[in-house]
Amino acid sequence: MKKYFACLVFFFHCLMATAAQHDFSIVALGVNGGVIDGNLNAYLIRDTHDQNYLSLDAGSLLPGIIKGIEKNSFNSLSVMPDNTLDAAGVILQHHIKGYFISHAHLDHIAGLIISSTDDKKKPIYALPSVIDIITTHYFNWKAWPNFTDKGHGFRLSQYSLQALESNKFYPVAETSLSIQLWPLSHDHYESSMALLRNNQDHYFAYFGDTGPDLIEKANNLETIWKMLGKKIAQGKLKGMIIEVSYPNGTPDKQLYGHLTPDWLITELKVLEKYSGDAGIKNLNIIISHIKPSLHKGIDRRHQIMQQLTQANTMGVNFHFLEQGQQITF
Repeated sequence: MKKYFACLVFFFHCLMATAAQHDFSIVALGVNGGVIDGNLNAYLIRDTHDQNYLSLDAGSLLPGIIKGIEKNSFNSLSVMPDNTLDAAGVILQHHIKGYFISHAHLDHIAGLIISSTDDKKKPIYALPSVIDIITTHYFNWKAWPNFTDKGHGFRLSQYSLQALESNKFYPVAETSLSIQLWPLSHDHYESSMALLRNNQDHYFAYFGDTGPDLIEKANNLETIWKMLGKKIAQGKLKGMIIEVSYPNGTPDKQLYGHLTPDWLITELKVLEKYSGDAGIKNLNIIISHIKPSLHKGIDRRHQIMQQLTQANTMGVNFHFLEQGQQITF
């Protein structure tokens, strides 16, 4: 009996140690960069010790939540009881506590706009330039009623617009996370990267749309790589989500502020340079924003997976999530 009990204690400690290694839980609500309007770029993230999510962009919300329920991606939640709502409604209204919008292109905000009629009071976090576009072009009583607390016409004030300064951490309301924004260049249009930090001082990076520094004639990515390299050297960066919109062979002039596998590898080599002796081996990287092709016989997702795998001499772990899939790091 003592031996059996000792085995149980050992097994319990192993489980706790494994769980302790996982800091962030991510659910993919939308993984594409266009065309398929029910599966556009959006990811939920939460501290694994918490029940509440921040939405990283919001191209699609409810279609992804429904897929996540079908795939049991929310089974670890102690779902808040609300007899007036179905499961998707509970997650949308009670477990998503806010939205980070990297930039205001439709494939990153359409789900938020459409779902706003049935959402609850929440903050939207973004750079000032993004907030300006949201109020001027979307929530303006012309494109859509003004559900925010700023901008034109009568303000319904469901969403509080939080214009964040870059390179400064802010708490994410009603979660265990804090957020820091870093500017990106997306065809010379301002996008942003969100660095999430939890209470254990571990980090996760989410990139909005971005072109490579060389094409954008900018140093935004290199600035970010220097910062993230230090986190990797300290063992504090748990992973990242970054876009690869087009396969290799797409002319640079037709990228419109996006990455290919070759361009991502080029940028990751810069990150490797700043990451110390350990490099970026085993770094977890979720590939997002792949733009599906409507041409017969072309599977861009498969192309990009194959091209990244073949070029992966650095030993990073590339992940290609399906809509509704959950993963922890």
